[in-house]
Amino acid sequence: MTSTQNMPQVQDCSVTSCSYNESSSCHAGAITIGGDHAHCGTFVEISFRGGSADNGLVGACHRSECRYNEKLECTAASVSVGAGADNADCLTYEPR
Repeated sequence: MTSTQNMPQVQDCSVTSCSYNESSSCHAGAITIGGDHAHCGTFVEISFRGGSADNGLVGACHRSECRYNEKLECTAASVSVGAGADNADCLTYEPR
């Protein structure tokens, strides 16, 4: 298992409707990428902002066919989240 020091950061997030997004920065403790198109499973749209003061990290990736996935953990240097097939997708995702 990857320690939090080795988890990639969410470099930027353009999903302004997400309650973890503030000034294009993700403030979730850790996001999960999954679904049928590398969707950010941590995306939430509610009436207030939340999260930590730190930038979000990638906690888990369920897209085993992604070139950055190793044992369900992301090995990319950092990731970007934004509109793809859905409004909150991992834009760093690349199939092997």
